[in-house]
Amino acid sequence: MLVLVINSGSSSIKYQVRDTETHEVLTKGLIEEIGSGEVKDHAEGLEIIAGRLDEALGGRTVDAAGHRVVHGGERFSEPVLIDNEIIRAIERLAPLAPLHNPAHALGIRALVKTWPDLPQVAVFDTAFHRTMPEHAWRYAVPDDWYRKYGMRKYGFHGTSHDFVTGRAAEFLGVPREELNAVIAHLGNGASATAIREGRSIDTSMGYTPLAGLVMGTRSGDVDPSVVTAARRHIPGLSSADDLDRVLNHESGLKAIAGTNDMRRIVEKAEQGDRGARLAIEMASYRLAGYIGAYHVAVGGARALVFTAGIGENSAPFRQAVVERLGALGITLDESANAERSDETRRISGPDSAIDVLVVPTDEEAAIAEATEAVLTAR
Repeated sequence: MLVLVINSGSSSIKYQVRDTETHEVLTKGLIEEIGSGEVKDHAEGLEIIAGRLDEALGGRTVDAAGHRVVHGGERFSEPVLIDNEIIRAIERLAPLAPLHNPAHALGIRALVKTWPDLPQVAVFDTAFHRTMPEHAWRYAVPDDWYRKYGMRKYGFHGTSHDFVTGRAAEFLGVPREELNAVIAHLGNGASATAIREGRSIDTSMGYTPLAGLVMGTRSGDVDPSVVTAARRHIPGLSSADDLDRVLNHESGLKAIAGTNDMRRIVEKAEQGDRGARLAIEMASYRLAGYIGAYHVAVGGARALVFTAGIGENSAPFRQAVVERLGALGITLDESANAERSDETRRISGPDSAIDVLVVPTDEEAAIAEATEAVLTAR
Protein backbone atom coordinates (compact mmCIF):
# COMPACT_ATOMS: atom_id res chain seq x y z
CA MET A 1 0.00 0.00 0.00
CA LEU A 2 1.24 3.50 -0.84
CA VAL A 3 0.49 5.83 2.06
CA LEU A 4 0.82 9.60 1.94
CA VAL A 5 1.91 10.67 5.43
CA ILE A 6 0.94 14.27 6.24
CA ASN A 7 2.01 16.52 9.11
CA SER A 8 0.18 19.83 8.76
CA GLY A 9 1.40 22.85 10.68
CA SER A 10 -0.15 26.29 10.80
CA SER A 11 2.09 27.50 7.95
CA SER A 12 3.58 24.29 6.56
CA ILE A 13 2.85 20.79 5.29
CA LYS A 14 5.46 18.07 5.69
CA TYR A 15 4.84 14.93 3.65
CA GLN A 16 6.19 11.51 2.71
CA VAL A 17 4.95 8.70 0.52
CA ARG A 18 5.80 5.28 1.93
CA ASP A 19 5.37 1.80 0.51
CA THR A 20 4.20 -0.29 3.46
CA GLU A 21 5.24 -3.54 1.78
CA THR A 22 8.85 -2.57 1.02
CA HIS A 23 9.10 0.10 3.78
CA GLU A 24 10.62 2.40 1.15
CA VAL A 25 10.21 6.17 1.24
CA LEU A 26 9.30 6.96 -2.37
CA THR A 27 9.32 10.74 -2.03
CA LYS A 28 9.13 13.40 0.64
CA GLY A 29 9.08 17.15 0.92
CA LEU A 30 7.91 20.29 2.67
CA ILE A 31 5.63 23.19 1.75
CA GLU A 32 6.51 26.27 3.83
CA GLU A 33 5.32 29.83 4.44
CA ILE A 34 1.68 29.00 3.77
CA GLY A 35 -0.35 32.19 4.04
CA SER A 36 2.67 34.50 4.11
CA GLY A 37 4.46 33.42 0.95
CA GLU A 38 3.47 32.33 -2.51
CA VAL A 39 1.19 29.54 -1.22
CA LYS A 40 -2.03 31.15 -0.01
CA ASP A 41 -3.58 28.25 1.95
CA HIS A 42 -3.35 24.52 2.75
CA ALA A 43 -5.56 23.60 -0.20
CA GLU A 44 -3.13 25.23 -2.59
CA GLY A 45 -0.27 23.51 -0.77
CA LEU A 46 -1.92 20.11 -1.31
CA GLU A 47 -2.40 20.90 -4.99
CA ILE A 48 1.34 21.56 -5.27
CA ILE A 49 2.05 18.27 -3.49
CA ALA A 50 -0.31 16.45 -5.86
CA GLY A 51 1.69 17.76 -8.80
CA ARG A 52 4.94 16.67 -7.19
CA LEU A 53 3.58 13.19 -6.54
CA ASP A 54 2.48 12.74 -10.15
CA GLU A 55 6.07 13.38 -11.20
CA ALA A 56 7.79 11.43 -8.41
CA LEU A 57 5.65 8.27 -8.45
CA GLY A 58 5.86 7.57 -12.17
CA GLY A 59 2.19 6.85 -12.71
CA ARG A 60 1.56 5.09 -9.39
CA THR A 61 -1.09 6.60 -7.12
CA VAL A 62 -1.37 6.75 -3.36
CA ASP A 63 -3.89 4.43 -1.73
CA ALA A 64 -4.50 6.34 1.49
CA ALA A 65 -3.35 9.27 3.63
CA GLY A 66 -2.27 9.12 7.25
CA HIS A 67 -2.30 12.34 9.29
CA ARG A 68 -0.33 13.11 12.42
CA VAL A 69 -2.72 14.73 14.91
CA VAL A 70 -1.18 15.98 18.15
CA HIS A 71 -4.17 15.82 20.50
CA GLY A 72 -6.88 13.19 20.67
CA GLY A 73 -8.10 14.12 24.15
CA GLU A 74 -9.97 11.44 26.04
CA ARG A 75 -11.98 10.39 23.02
CA PHE A 76 -9.34 8.83 20.78
CA SER A 77 -7.35 5.85 22.03
CA GLU A 78 -6.35 4.50 18.62
CA PRO A 79 -6.05 5.62 14.98
CA VAL A 80 -9.39 6.22 13.25
CA LEU A 81 -10.77 6.49 9.74
CA ILE A 82 -11.56 10.14 9.09
CA ASP A 83 -15.00 11.45 8.23
CA ASN A 84 -16.64 14.84 8.77
CA GLU A 85 -17.54 14.06 12.37
CA ILE A 86 -13.94 13.08 13.15
CA ILE A 87 -12.68 16.35 11.64
CA ARG A 88 -15.13 18.29 13.82
CA ALA A 89 -13.97 16.34 16.87
CA ILE A 90 -10.34 17.25 16.11
CA GLU A 91 -11.39 20.90 15.84
CA ARG A 92 -13.30 20.73 19.14
CA LEU A 93 -10.08 19.58 20.83
CA ALA A 94 -8.30 22.76 19.69
CA PRO A 95 -8.29 24.33 23.21
CA LEU A 96 -6.01 21.48 24.32
CA ALA A 97 -3.57 22.01 21.42
CA PRO A 98 -4.29 25.46 19.95
CA LEU A 99 -1.10 25.56 17.86
CA HIS A 100 -1.59 22.10 16.37
CA ASN A 101 -5.13 20.70 16.10
CA PRO A 102 -6.57 23.59 14.04
CA ALA A 103 -3.69 23.20 11.58
CA HIS A 104 -4.19 19.44 11.39
CA ALA A 105 -7.88 19.97 10.62
CA LEU A 106 -7.00 22.48 7.90
CA GLY A 107 -4.67 19.92 6.31
CA ILE A 108 -7.30 17.19 6.45
CA ARG A 109 -9.99 19.40 4.90
CA ALA A 110 -7.55 20.52 2.20
CA LEU A 111 -6.70 16.93 1.37
CA VAL A 112 -10.40 16.05 1.09
CA LYS A 113 -10.73 18.88 -1.43
CA THR A 114 -7.71 17.68 -3.44
CA TRP A 115 -8.42 13.91 -3.24
CA PRO A 116 -12.11 13.58 -2.27
CA ASP A 117 -12.18 9.78 -2.63
CA LEU A 118 -8.89 9.02 -0.85
CA PRO A 119 -9.29 7.22 2.51
CA GLN A 120 -7.73 9.19 5.36
CA VAL A 121 -6.66 8.05 8.83
CA ALA A 122 -5.87 10.19 11.89
CA VAL A 123 -3.04 8.97 14.13
CA PHE A 124 -2.97 10.74 17.50
CA ASP A 125 0.17 11.55 19.52
CA THR A 126 -1.79 11.18 22.74
CA ALA A 127 -3.50 7.87 21.95
CA PHE A 128 -0.71 5.55 23.13
CA HIS A 129 -0.94 7.05 26.62
CA ARG A 130 -4.67 6.36 27.03
CA THR A 131 -3.69 3.15 28.83
CA MET A 132 -2.36 5.14 31.82
CA PRO A 133 -4.25 4.35 35.03
CA GLU A 134 -6.23 7.16 36.61
CA HIS A 135 -3.85 7.49 39.54
CA ALA A 136 -1.14 8.39 37.01
CA TRP A 137 -3.10 10.81 34.84
CA ARG A 138 -5.18 12.68 37.43
CA TYR A 139 -3.89 15.90 38.99
CA ALA A 140 -4.60 16.66 42.64
CA VAL A 141 -6.64 19.76 41.79
CA PRO A 142 -10.34 20.58 42.24
CA ASP A 143 -12.50 18.02 40.50
CA ASP A 144 -14.21 20.62 38.31
CA TRP A 145 -10.85 21.44 36.73
CA TYR A 146 -10.86 17.96 35.25
CA ARG A 147 -14.60 17.42 34.77
CA LYS A 148 -15.30 20.77 33.09
CA TYR A 149 -12.00 21.73 31.51
CA GLY A 150 -10.19 18.46 30.86
CA MET A 151 -7.17 19.36 32.99
CA ARG A 152 -5.30 16.06 33.33
CA LYS A 153 -2.14 14.41 32.07
CA TYR A 154 -2.42 13.37 28.42
CA GLY A 155 1.17 12.72 27.38
CA PHE A 156 2.69 13.22 23.94
CA HIS A 157 5.21 11.63 21.55
CA GLY A 158 2.95 8.59 21.77
CA THR A 159 3.43 7.54 18.15
CA SER A 160 7.20 7.44 18.69
CA HIS A 161 7.00 5.69 22.06
CA ASP A 162 4.67 3.07 20.59
CA PHE A 163 6.92 2.45 17.57
CA VAL A 164 10.10 2.23 19.64
CA THR A 165 8.49 -0.12 22.18
CA GLY A 166 7.72 -2.57 19.40
CA ARG A 167 11.20 -2.34 17.91
CA ALA A 168 12.86 -2.78 21.31
CA ALA A 169 10.82 -5.90 22.08
CA GLU A 170 11.69 -7.32 18.67
CA PHE A 171 15.41 -6.64 19.20
CA LEU A 172 15.38 -8.25 22.64
CA GLY A 173 13.48 -11.28 21.37
CA VAL A 174 10.59 -10.94 23.82
CA PRO A 175 6.85 -10.67 23.09
CA ARG A 176 5.81 -7.04 23.21
CA GLU A 177 3.20 -7.80 25.87
CA GLU A 178 5.99 -9.02 28.18
CA LEU A 179 8.25 -5.99 27.82
CA ASN A 180 8.79 -3.68 30.77
CA ALA A 181 10.95 -0.71 29.83
CA VAL A 182 11.63 3.00 30.10
CA ILE A 183 11.66 4.86 26.77
CA ALA A 184 13.50 8.21 26.57
CA HIS A 185 12.46 10.21 23.49
CA LEU A 186 15.02 13.00 23.47
CA GLY A 187 14.87 15.76 20.91
CA ASN A 188 14.17 19.48 21.13
CA GLY A 189 11.02 18.21 22.81
CA ALA A 190 11.70 15.35 25.21
CA SER A 191 9.68 12.85 27.19
CA ALA A 192 10.13 9.63 29.13
CA THR A 193 7.52 6.86 29.24
CA ALA A 194 7.07 3.93 31.59
CA ILE A 195 6.21 0.79 29.61
CA ARG A 196 4.66 -2.16 31.45
CA GLU A 197 3.64 -5.23 29.47
CA GLY A 198 4.12 -3.26 26.26
CA ARG A 199 1.78 -0.40 27.19
CA SER A 200 2.21 3.13 28.55
CA ILE A 201 1.42 3.42 32.24
CA ASP A 202 2.98 6.84 32.85
CA THR A 203 4.78 9.56 30.92
CA SER A 204 6.60 12.77 31.74
CA MET A 205 4.67 15.24 29.58
CA GLY A 206 1.32 16.26 30.97
CA TYR A 207 -1.66 18.46 30.11
CA THR A 208 0.63 20.02 27.50
CA PRO A 209 4.10 19.09 26.19
CA LEU A 210 5.64 21.59 28.64
CA ALA A 211 5.86 19.27 31.64
CA GLY A 212 8.57 16.82 32.58
CA LEU A 213 12.15 16.82 31.30
CA VAL A 214 14.42 19.79 30.64
CA MET A 215 13.99 20.33 26.89
CA GLY A 216 15.48 22.47 24.14
CA THR A 217 13.46 25.61 24.87
CA ARG A 218 10.86 24.27 27.34
CA SER A 219 11.37 24.43 31.10
CA GLY A 220 9.96 21.04 32.00
CA ASP A 221 8.77 20.67 35.59
CA VAL A 222 8.71 23.83 37.72
CA ASP A 223 6.94 24.69 40.96
CA PRO A 224 3.63 26.26 39.88
CA SER A 225 4.30 29.06 42.35
CA VAL A 226 7.25 30.12 40.18
CA VAL A 227 4.70 30.91 37.46
CA THR A 228 2.42 32.95 39.71
CA ALA A 229 5.38 34.75 41.31
CA ALA A 230 6.84 35.57 37.89
CA ARG A 231 3.56 37.10 36.79
CA ARG A 232 3.44 39.24 39.95
CA HIS A 233 7.02 40.45 40.04
CA ILE A 234 8.75 40.26 36.62
CA PRO A 235 8.14 43.18 34.23
CA GLY A 236 6.80 42.13 30.85
CA LEU A 237 5.06 38.99 32.14
CA SER A 238 1.62 40.44 32.66
CA SER A 239 -0.37 37.87 30.72
CA ALA A 240 -0.76 34.12 30.34
CA ASP A 241 0.57 34.45 26.78
CA ASP A 242 3.76 36.09 28.07
CA LEU A 243 4.34 33.26 30.54
CA ASP A 244 3.56 30.67 27.89
CA ARG A 245 6.12 32.23 25.55
CA VAL A 246 8.90 32.24 28.12
CA LEU A 247 8.30 28.73 29.47
CA ASN A 248 7.89 27.15 26.02
CA HIS A 249 10.34 29.14 23.89
CA GLU A 250 12.88 30.88 26.14
CA SER A 251 13.60 28.27 28.81
CA GLY A 252 15.19 24.80 28.98
CA LEU A 253 18.66 24.22 27.59
CA LYS A 254 18.52 27.55 25.76
CA ALA A 255 18.05 29.47 29.01
CA ILE A 256 20.96 27.74 30.76
CA ALA A 257 23.46 27.19 27.94
CA GLY A 258 22.49 29.94 25.51
CA THR A 259 21.56 27.42 22.81
CA ASN A 260 19.18 24.50 22.44
CA ASP A 261 21.52 22.59 20.08
CA MET A 262 22.91 19.66 22.08
CA ARG A 263 25.86 19.30 19.71
CA ARG A 264 26.90 22.88 20.43
CA ILE A 265 26.25 22.46 24.14
CA VAL A 266 28.56 19.43 24.29
CA GLU A 267 31.25 21.36 22.38
CA LYS A 268 30.95 24.32 24.74
CA ALA A 269 31.05 22.05 27.79
CA GLU A 270 34.24 20.39 26.54
CA GLN A 271 35.72 23.87 26.17
CA GLY A 272 34.92 24.59 29.81
CA ASP A 273 31.77 26.68 29.44
CA ARG A 274 30.02 26.63 32.80
CA GLY A 275 26.51 27.19 31.46
CA ALA A 276 26.84 24.33 28.99
CA ARG A 277 28.14 21.99 31.69
CA LEU A 278 25.28 22.98 33.97
CA ALA A 279 22.71 22.42 31.21
CA ILE A 280 23.96 18.85 30.66
CA GLU A 281 24.01 18.20 34.41
CA MET A 282 20.47 19.52 34.85
CA ALA A 283 19.00 17.66 31.88
CA SER A 284 20.72 14.37 32.69
CA TYR A 285 19.80 14.64 36.39
CA ARG A 286 16.13 15.26 35.60
CA LEU A 287 16.00 12.35 33.14
CA ALA A 288 17.81 9.98 35.51
CA GLY A 289 15.23 10.80 38.17
CA TYR A 290 12.37 9.90 35.84
CA ILE A 291 14.13 6.70 34.79
CA GLY A 292 14.48 5.66 38.43
CA ALA A 293 10.84 6.44 39.16
CA TYR A 294 9.60 4.60 36.08
CA HIS A 295 11.85 1.61 36.82
CA VAL A 296 9.84 1.30 40.04
CA ALA A 297 6.52 2.01 38.28
CA VAL A 298 6.93 -0.87 35.82
CA GLY A 299 8.05 -3.31 38.50
CA GLY A 300 11.63 -3.48 37.22
CA ALA A 301 12.54 -2.48 33.69
CA ARG A 302 14.09 -4.97 31.31
CA ALA A 303 15.48 -2.16 29.17
CA LEU A 304 16.24 1.55 29.01
CA VAL A 305 15.79 2.83 25.47
CA PHE A 306 17.14 6.07 23.99
CA THR A 307 15.55 7.45 20.82
CA ALA A 308 14.99 10.64 18.74
CA GLY A 309 17.57 13.24 17.74
CA ILE A 310 19.56 13.59 20.97
CA GLY A 311 18.80 10.08 22.20
CA GLU A 312 20.06 8.50 18.98
CA ASN A 313 23.00 10.80 18.25
CA SER A 314 24.48 12.29 21.41
CA ALA A 315 26.81 9.72 22.98
CA PRO A 316 28.06 12.26 25.59
CA PHE A 317 24.54 12.97 26.81
CA ARG A 318 23.64 9.26 26.98
CA GLN A 319 26.80 8.72 29.02
CA ALA A 320 25.92 11.60 31.36
CA VAL A 321 22.54 9.98 32.02
CA VAL A 322 23.74 6.40 32.49
CA GLU A 323 26.53 7.49 34.85
CA ARG A 324 23.78 8.61 37.25
CA LEU A 325 22.10 5.18 37.22
CA GLY A 326 24.70 3.11 39.05
CA ALA A 327 22.28 2.45 41.90
CA LEU A 328 20.14 0.48 39.42
CA GLY A 329 23.13 -1.64 38.37
CA ILE A 330 23.20 -0.07 34.90
CA THR A 331 26.56 0.18 33.14
CA LEU A 332 27.61 1.46 29.74
CA ASP A 333 29.87 -0.01 27.09
CA GLU A 334 31.74 3.18 26.18
CA SER A 335 32.93 1.79 22.85
CA ALA A 336 29.42 0.73 21.80
CA ASN A 337 28.01 4.02 23.00
CA ALA A 338 30.48 5.98 20.86
CA GLU A 339 29.59 4.11 17.65
CA ARG A 340 27.39 5.81 15.07
CA SER A 341 24.71 3.67 13.46
CA ASP A 342 21.23 3.90 12.01
CA GLU A 343 20.41 0.45 13.39
CA THR A 344 18.97 -0.64 16.72
CA ARG A 345 21.86 -1.54 19.02
CA ARG A 346 22.80 -2.39 22.60
CA ILE A 347 25.14 0.02 24.37
CA SER A 348 25.04 -1.39 27.92
CA GLY A 349 28.05 -3.05 29.50
CA PRO A 350 28.22 -6.86 29.78
CA ASP A 351 27.57 -6.63 33.53
CA SER A 352 24.64 -4.22 33.27
CA ALA A 353 21.53 -5.24 35.19
CA ILE A 354 19.36 -3.62 32.51
CA ASP A 355 19.82 -3.57 28.75
CA VAL A 356 20.47 -0.08 27.41
CA LEU A 357 19.42 0.28 23.78
CA VAL A 358 19.48 2.93 21.09
CA VAL A 359 16.44 2.49 18.84
CA PRO A 360 15.92 4.87 15.92
CA THR A 361 12.40 6.21 15.84
CA ASP A 362 10.39 6.68 12.66
CA GLU A 363 7.07 8.36 13.32
CA GLU A 364 6.23 8.52 9.61
CA ALA A 365 6.67 4.75 9.31
CA ALA A 366 4.45 4.28 12.36
CA ILE A 367 1.74 6.50 10.86
CA ALA A 368 1.91 4.62 7.56
CA GLU A 369 1.66 1.26 9.34
CA ALA A 370 -1.26 2.45 11.46
CA THR A 371 -3.05 3.78 8.38
CA GLU A 372 -2.69 0.44 6.62
CA ALA A 373 -3.92 -1.44 9.70
CA VAL A 374 -7.06 0.72 10.00
CA LEU A 375 -7.93 0.29 6.34
CA THR A 376 -7.22 -3.45 6.33
CA ALA A 377 -9.50 -3.92 9.33
CA ARG A 378 -12.48 -2.22 7.65
